[in-house]
Amino acid sequence: MKFIDEAIINIKAGNGGDGCTSFRREKYIPKGGPNGGDGGDGGNIWLIASKNLNTLVDYRFKKIFHAMNGENGKPKNCSGKKGLDLILSVPIGTRLINNDTDEIILDMIIEKEKILIAKGGWHGLGNTRFKSSTNRTPKKNTKGKKGEQINVKLELILLADVGTLGLPNAGKSTLITKISSAKPKIADYPFTTIIPTLGVVKIGEKNSFVIADIPGLIAGASQGIGLGIQFLKHLERCKILLHIIDISSNDIKLIINDIRIIITEIKQYNMQLYQKPRWLVFNKIDLLNIEQIKSKINKILKNIIPKPKVYLISSLKKIGTDKLCSDIFNFLYNS
Repeated sequence: MKFIDEAIINIKAGNGGDGCTSFRREKYIPKGGPNGGDGGDGGNIWLIASKNLNTLVDYRFKKIFHAMNGENGKPKNCSGKKGLDLILSVPIGTRLINNDTDEIILDMIIEKEKILIAKGGWHGLGNTRFKSSTNRTPKKNTKGKKGEQINVKLELILLADVGTLGLPNAGKSTLITKISSAKPKIADYPFTTIIPTLGVVKIGEKNSFVIADIPGLIAGASQGIGLGIQFLKHLERCKILLHIIDISSNDIKLIINDIRIIITEIKQYNMQLYQKPRWLVFNKIDLLNIEQIKSKINKILKNIIPKPKVYLISSLKKIGTDKLCSDIFNFLYNS
């Protein structure tokens, strides 16, 4: 199934049915009075969050959704049928935005959460409603109201406790593979990860947290270079970010520059994301000896302000990953 995390759809609720103008005409009752029925209400459109969906692919090609109109009123005081409601399912984590005003309508982060997104039009009144002691034969009726119409932008933002950041090939996907049940594609070329991946990390028998792996960033991502920053939105709900850095390079200046690239791209994307807790996780320590590691870390941290929390790991050899996961869990649920 193709991963689609954005869609714009046109939603229109049903129109209300018109009221009927009619008079009772039966044998021996030639002037029986008005008997025009009311129209039916137009159908509403609802959105509901479903755990069974993980993409907006259903809205990639079909863009227009209309609920049924209410039926017009009928003679003999018969009301028209109400238009059937239309219920659209979206993945949990979908943000609803008014595409015309950019106003956020709702973040649907609770399973089975339901919202009335477009209300059906009110029914028109039949001429029976206008009968009075002074007007025995009213010919007046009213038209049904039009249903609400709105252009809605659906924006899927994954629900994860922890998100990973880093350049391509920093080892993010390998880390996710080693500590969770997720199996993202891993290869030694840039942009192996082209869609976000979620993994559940188990801590003991009962505890767990969810970690998200997004495609790597490169310099200029905020201007659309590489895969751009389109997937950074999937980190917006994370409580903590792990900035994964390949420490195996012999060029200290290159490592420092790589760290600054990621920080700059996040800052340009969203200050709220930039201000989230962010830990530096130096990966691939199995390729260096202890003295090399200490020397590199000291030089790097002198150039990073403010000083972040630092972890040393090898995703491939699972060195330091248990400690990292334990500290993440404690930060999430015990701090």
